[in-house]
Amino acid sequence: MSTKKRILFIANEMSPYVDGTSFAEIINKLAVLSNDNNMEVRCIMPKFGTINERRHRLHEVVRLSGINVSIDNDDYPLIIKVASLPNARLQVYFLDNEDFFKRKWVFSDETGKFFDDNGLRSVLFCKGALETVKKFGWPPDIIHCSGWMTGLIPMFIRSAYKKEPVFSHCKVVYTIGDTTFKEKLSPDFLKLATINDNVTKKELEPFKDLNNIAMFRGGATYADAVTFGTAKPDKKLAEEFAKVRGKKVLKYNAETDLTEYLQLYADLSK
Repeated sequence: MSTKKRILFIANEMSPYVDGTSFAEIINKLAVLSNDNNMEVRCIMPKFGTINERRHRLHEVVRLSGINVSIDNDDYPLIIKVASLPNARLQVYFLDNEDFFKRKWVFSDETGKFFDDNGLRSVLFCKGALETVKKFGWPPDIIHCSGWMTGLIPMFIRSAYKKEPVFSHCKVVYTIGDTTFKEKLSPDFLKLATINDNVTKKELEPFKDLNNIAMFRGGATYADAVTFGTAKPDKKLAEEFAKVRGKKVLKYNAETDLTEYLQLYADLSK
């Protein structure tokens, strides 16, 4: 039986597939570095319509077919696709849905208008990612979440998914990155995030402002460790999470040696 530590990267942006922020490239480098340091690595991200399937050699994973995500009594089918990260022997899994991820734009339309259903897309991605891991039957030791769209995952693991054996021993790292939108998510976002009443209003409290900052706050609140992936995080968030009792914090440094992340993963998984 393998004794390698298992690390799962869940991100809404990862180079070379989506490069909306500078941390997209860091996630690529962290995945490769972790893989090179004798860890079992897998990555999950949305299959946005901007990702060229032929160029990146994506193909459907038949054994993972049949995943349906239930949100507010509606079922949403997912197709899981996979590609090998260029120049690395590790796999990136893409969550695809015809209605929500196959658009020609990521979070805003051609006029720059923020999609009204970005909140639902976020819930779908977060729950879909965790359902995919369940179907893997691959319990990660560390889950590193980055990007506002992953903000619900730490809370889901501590609430709706806390009894799932695949997540029973994992630790969660959440990266606070650049604030990329000023709009608010739809008013029904918190209701959608209850995922069939398995999440309480109290657990959703950090997300109540329904904006980019709230998604970061929620992710960081429920994570075991917080890292800063930008030199200019929201000032209030930076002060709020710079020193939190019982939570490891890795501050941003333009010259940061990524081995600091490897040490963080090692410390969390002891």
